[in-house]
Amino acid sequence: MPAVPPYIIEPIWEQFSALLPKRNVDHPLGCHRARIPDRLVFEKLVQVLVFGCAYEKIADEGCSATTLRRRRDEWIGAGVVDALREMALEAYDRIIGLELSDVAVDCCITEAPCGGEKAGRSPVDRGKRGTKRSVAVDAKGIPLAVVSAPANRHDSPLLGRTLGGVLESVGGLPEEASVHLDRGYDSNVTRRLLEDRGLLGVIWEKGKPAPLEAGLRWVVERTNSWHNAHKKLVWCTERRGKVIDFWIAFSDVIIIVRRLIREAWTRYRWETRPPRRP
Repeated sequence: MPAVPPYIIEPIWEQFSALLPKRNVDHPLGCHRARIPDRLVFEKLVQVLVFGCAYEKIADEGCSATTLRRRRDEWIGAGVVDALREMALEAYDRIIGLELSDVAVDCCITEAPCGGEKAGRSPVDRGKRGTKRSVAVDAKGIPLAVVSAPANRHDSPLLGRTLGGVLESVGGLPEEASVHLDRGYDSNVTRRLLEDRGLLGVIWEKGKPAPLEAGLRWVVERTNSWHNAHKKLVWCTERRGKVIDFWIAFSDVIIIVRRLIREAWTRYRWETRPPRRP
């Protein structure tokens, strides 16, 4: 069984390959080993993301773990996945439409057993090393921006960077859009931050029960579960921050394309449309 269904991975690969920098794969003297095809490396990196296993477990005689890491770093340097994420978000907005009048923001803590630039003592896991993701989503749960940080960072200071990421990805929010937050953000600092940006804060008050269904917080919690279905983000052994951000952006692309196909299934017809709604 493939790590990701073909009807999702094929359109992603088609756009991904178009973004790859052009290179001469043939050595002029013909004395070097042939370059491993980008498609093979791409499929193996998808497996690393979904299954969360080590590169050595995915590598085989046709593609080594060193090749996977080297090609990953090459694509990070070229900004391929970041550009792909922007394209996927733009395509969703054009075909389905982002619902930006209501935005939800929350954080999710996952494990980082090897430490690194984005690792810190987790306040929810007996002080073990962990990584935090601050996620902003629209009313349908489409990830608009994700900021990674050590697990010991408080949620509230990450809100400004997360909303700044939304500004970069979609060009800003409508005037007086509502931002749904849990009681961890209940402070005057947060309210001033939202007021300065012309946003309305729907913040659950401290000291009161905060059920998951309060407001639209459940939407961002669902998106966190979509991210955590990609096990590389749950148990991240990467130490460099830019590599962690690469995997988060890669996860975003798959989530956005999956939701795009699901929403478009009932509205449009196309040649490779799956027989059933995904």
